[in-house]
Amino acid sequence: MAERILILAAHSDDEALGCGGTIARFSGEGAEVHIAFLADGIGARAPDVVPDPMALQERRAAAEAAAYILGAASVSFDDLPDNRLDCIPLLEITQRIEALIARYRPATVFTHHAGDLNIDHRRVHQAVVTACRPQRGHPVRTLLCFEVPSSTEWQPPGSGTAFLPNWFIDIGSTLDKKLAALDAYAAELRDWPHPRSRQGVEHLARWRGACVGYEAAEAFILARCLR
Repeated sequence: MAERILILAAHSDDEALGCGGTIARFSGEGAEVHIAFLADGIGARAPDVVPDPMALQERRAAAEAAAYILGAASVSFDDLPDNRLDCIPLLEITQRIEALIARYRPATVFTHHAGDLNIDHRRVHQAVVTACRPQRGHPVRTLLCFEVPSSTEWQPPGSGTAFLPNWFIDIGSTLDKKLAALDAYAAELRDWPHPRSRQGVEHLARWRGACVGYEAAEAFILARCLR
């Protein structure tokens, strides 16, 4: 049976930024990779009005196009309010994540880093860790946390846990797919030298690779591994 992997992200584009090369690599090697988004991703742009259905549809279409490029088996969308997950009880977010874990039964979960600047990233991380408590019979054996350019590195020292990666995945053969997936999110990219520019993302992948002797890599914090 193919390994099942679940990517739990706050917003569509976080998955491509944080672990797009890894998704492409593992799916290309036969893994069954599922992507799930918790927040709508657009509500914070006009917080006093209902999110534009057309804008939401376009954002989801971009996510589906990116998932196809990366070879994901499925992509799903929840409707929690963008950049307001601190207003949602943690139990509710956790229960939604538990339902996803029950549906896909993943052995490996990728999610956000605990110290990101973005509040939604931090809340999703906390809910995932809660949902992945290592209890008897729980399917998740490995839990990895990714970085998101323009969120992880923008947290000032002392304001959150620093991202100090201890797990690296070689994406030298799939960096092109990561960048192609980001092109699907063209509306979310910024001009260089913004960290969420195409060049910024490639430079980060090259640097993470250089740190461990690869052409390109994605870096993670290993939160738990049961073997």
